[in-house]
Amino acid sequence: MGLLKDIIDPELTERIGNDGFIGLDIGSTTGKAVLISGGEYFTEITPTGVYAQPTADKLMEKLFKKSGRRLSDIRAVTGTGYGRVSLDFGRTPSRIITEISCHAIGCHYLNRNTQTIVDIGGQDSKAIKVDARNGKVIDFVMNDKCAAGTGRFLEKAAYLMDISMQDLGKEALKAEKPADISSQCVVFAESELISLRAKGESRANIAAGIHIATARRIKNQINRLGLSPELVFSGGVSNNHGMRAAIEDVLGIKTTALRLDAIFAGALGAAILAQGNEAALANASAG
Repeated sequence: MGLLKDIIDPELTERIGNDGFIGLDIGSTTGKAVLISGGEYFTEITPTGVYAQPTADKLMEKLFKKSGRRLSDIRAVTGTGYGRVSLDFGRTPSRIITEISCHAIGCHYLNRNTQTIVDIGGQDSKAIKVDARNGKVIDFVMNDKCAAGTGRFLEKAAYLMDISMQDLGKEALKAEKPADISSQCVVFAESELISLRAKGESRANIAAGIHIATARRIKNQINRLGLSPELVFSGGVSNNHGMRAAIEDVLGIKTTALRLDAIFAGALGAAILAQGNEAALANASAG
């Protein structure tokens, strides 16, 4: 929790009202939630269950407990993410919007100069081009047919290397010479990993090679849009420092630091879109 003015771009702070709005981002792996009310923000995160609605209900219950607000204090809710289509908020005014629009508006409000977003989630990855004037989505490229370039790929690699997902990125940063992992297919990359381990390649070098292979996949997506600064890295994998370093190395550009954990960018955008201000409504039509 904290003050909105401490995380929102100073030029955009006044566009966010004082009423209560909630954004729920139900991803394939984790559910994220943001409540904005009275100049404050509150965040929650929880593993996504089998069904989206119980995950959403759990997030809202946690938000109310942390914030001291009640459902009657909430003006509107926006749902987004992998499980958005099955959400129901009863009598509370609500809308369902794609995560592409929500990440765009969320990153825009966190940094109004955002023009390119890399969003890596559990089962897909996206490159999004944003209009810095209003946070509107100009174009996007999405990979949701193959695990390459997603959190699932990194999770599988961590399992094969007998290391936790939390430590995979840290291990990559220790590399002296990243291993060459040529395949961007999970099945073939798995064979490469096993072969590299059998040859005695260090775990750090293999971890770095995994992240670079993933970053190259992301670069292919961005090349279809054109890379424009400023670049923001959002989504569930954004806290992986090894992945961030690999993206910056492969793309040749630094990612912009935000004042809110970027895993909440989509939920924040959803909460802002729930408010229905002009900039948000303009962006909603793009998703």
